[in-house]
Amino acid sequence: MNLVVSAHGVGQLVFHFEWCTKYRYKVLRQLRFKDLLAQVIIREAEEHGVAVLELGVQDEHVHLVVGLRPTHSVSGAFEHLKTKSAQALFEAEPKFRLRYPRGHFWSPGKFYRTVGDVDLETTRAYVRAQDHRQHTLAEYQAQAA
Repeated sequence: MNLVVSAHGVGQLVFHFEWCTKYRYKVLRQLRFKDLLAQVIIREAEEHGVAVLELGVQDEHVHLVVGLRPTHSVSGAFEHLKTKSAQALFEAEPKFRLRYPRGHFWSPGKFYRTVGDVDLETTRAYVRAQDHRQHTLAEYQAQAA
């Protein structure tokens, strides 16, 4: 994966997002709804500087792998994509209002996890190996106690 370069930093912010329809109703079974949802997510992400790396739309949930800039908040990007996609689906299919009369298409829950091309143990080993003169995390914790 590519690193993002900004004026004062270099890094990588990649997340796996997942969210589902309210009550896990399988309302996205039709290909036209899946296609519309994918188009809206891709468009909204692009307009807000979010890189869509992978996208999967199932009958009742969405999987998304995105790259964020350091200025983005994870919850802000997540909620923006959920909100805009729900609005587009309600607009495209008025009958969804019968299923969701209060206008809550998506479940309030969400799943997110950082992902990257380096695993946790590799990163921890890298930090430990930087300077033989530095204390270990356990030594810092013992000093603080």
